[in-house]
Amino acid sequence: MLHIAICDDDKTTVENHKNIAENCLKNCGSIGKIETYITSDNLLYDITEDKFFFDLILLDIEMPGSTGMEIAEKIKPYLPNVRIIFITSHIEYAIDAFELSIFRYVPKADIDKRLITAIHDAIKLIELEEGNVYMIQTNSRLEKIPYREIYYIKRDGKNASITTASGISKVRKSLQQVYSELETDEFIFIDRGCIANIIHIMQIKDGMAVLKNGETLPISRSHLQEVKELINHYWGMHI
Repeated sequence: MLHIAICDDDKTTVENHKNIAENCLKNCGSIGKIETYITSDNLLYDITEDKFFFDLILLDIEMPGSTGMEIAEKIKPYLPNVRIIFITSHIEYAIDAFELSIFRYVPKADIDKRLITAIHDAIKLIELEEGNVYMIQTNSRLEKIPYREIYYIKRDGKNASITTASGISKVRKSLQQVYSELETDEFIFIDRGCIANIIHIMQIKDGMAVLKNGETLPISRSHLQEVKELINHYWGMHI
C-alpha cells in the first residue's frame, strides 16, 4: 500500500489534489492511503514526532509556517527515500527543488495536466522500487536485501560487497555471479569491478556516477557511453 500526504494551506486545493491522487491510484491499479494537511507544521510534526511514513508527498511551496522548501529539507533524515512533488507559482524555486532531489516540479499555471502525470510517474517508480529482494544465505544467517536499498556492489577479493542505505553486506560470490542472480535491468556494470543501481544514480558528471547518498563512483572509459545509453533506455521504459 502506498502512503501519500498532501499539504496546502487552501482546503479546496487539498481536496482537488486528493481527488487527482485517488484517480491516479485507481488508473495505476494501486492501493493507497492519503493523508491531507492544511497546516505544514502539522505534517512536519507527524513525520518527525509521530514517525508517520509516506512514500509520496505533494507540497505547496508558499505556505504559512514552514514553507514546502523547509519541510522537504527537514524531513529528509526521517524519510530519505520519499518522493516529493513541489507545486508552486514561482518558477525560480525550480533550481532549489532540483538541489533537494525533488521528484517533480509542477507549476500552478499548468497544474491540471502536469500534476496527473507527475503523480502517475511517481506511483510507477515507487512500485518499481518495492519489488525484489536479494538473498544472502550462509550456515548461520539468512539476509534479505531489497533491491531498492542497494546503491552499488563492488568486487572485494573473493567476495562481492553490497553497499546499501543501512550498511555493507558481503557474499562469497563473484561479481558476475551476483549480477546474474539479480536478473533485472536496473543494475548495470559501470566498471569491471562495480555494479550500480540505476535508480540511485542522480547524474553522470565528469566520468563519475553521482548517487543519491552523495557518493560518486568512477565509470570506466570503456563503459561510459553504454552506461549513459542504458540509463536513458531504463527510464524510457519505466517512466
